[in-house]
Amino acid sequence: MKKNVKISIGILFALAISRFIPHPPNFTSLIALSFYVPALLGLKFLPFVLFSFIFTDIIIGFHNTIFFTWGSVLIIGMLSKYIYGSTFKRLCGACVSALMFFIITNFGVLVTGHHGYNISSLLTSYTLAIPFFYNTLISTIFYSLLIEGILKCRPLIKKY
Repeated sequence: MKKNVKISIGILFALAISRFIPHPPNFTSLIALSFYVPALLGLKFLPFVLFSFIFTDIIIGFHNTIFFTWGSVLIIGMLSKYIYGSTFKRLCGACVSALMFFIITNFGVLVTGHHGYNISSLLTSYTLAIPFFYNTLISTIFYSLLIEGILKCRPLIKKY
């Protein structure tokens, strides 16, 4: 139980730090943590990822597509258990997760009617989000490589 509390606090800290320090738009650990935490630690830790995201949203502020962002975190976490495997598979899974986040959250923008309710608004919704997707993808790769590096170093740390 004590170990689970430490892990949960670590998840909150990792997500909060990456969201609160100055960063380019959408350059956070959110997608990487949403993918890796359930994949490596089990689905029982997915609620802690979601809680951490909700907690930071309370401080940063809510928006009208919030349920799409929170929902994408849940979907990514639940699907991560099926993509777990080699380092390459996990990195690919994290990148696919970034794409899923892009598709789901921008569908939320469309559903809320921010750009209207037609084919043109569908294209506008996704086209305007492409620069943010680059940052999401780059940050997901960055944080995924960081997590993979920690995983590779863990056996070395235990020796000392």
